[in-house]
Amino acid sequence: MLRAAAQTPNQPEMADALRGSGKIYVVVAVITVVLAGLLFFLISLDRKLTRLEKELEE
Repeated sequence: MLRAAAQTPNQPEMADALRGSGKIYVVVAVITVVLAGLLFFLISLDRKLTRLEKELEE
């Protein structure tokens, strides 16, 4: 029993199950949306900080 468990490949079973059912695309889409939102937030924060820095210089 122990040898059988040691001989199984180290592939993540969850990824295979998600890929098999087609839900891997949902996971990829959610990760993409979260990263795009984070990027948008950082860009808008940078613009606000730049505007504040210009106001403080005057």
